[in-house]
Amino acid sequence: MWWTVAGIAGALGVLLGAFGAHGLEGRVSEEMMPRWGTAAHYHLVHVLALCAVAAHPSSPRWAGALFVAGILFFSGSLYLMVLSGQRWLGAVTPIGGVCFVAGWLVLAFASRAP
Repeated sequence: MWWTVAGIAGALGVLLGAFGAHGLEGRVSEEMMPRWGTAAHYHLVHVLALCAVAAHPSSPRWAGALFVAGILFFSGSLYLMVLSGQRWLGAVTPIGGVCFVAGWLVLAFASRAP
């Protein structure tokens, strides 16, 4: 299952990155463009983390679920903020960041389990 999730999330990350680079120029403010780049960067980095979860079947499912939640909340809120101009979405972004950190910690401590 995690390979499927990683593959779909990866394809979406590439498409959204390309859209930001080629489709948003001149359509959103220069101030907002770096937010799109940050969203795409974290999105794709955590797709690689999902691949690690998929490659090691003994990895806890929670790690994968937290990485997916992080992509949705962190990257998703930034994508939506750029597209909509609604700055309040920035309040959602840290929730995704906490999910990313928690996912990494789950992986770290799972390796220490007997």
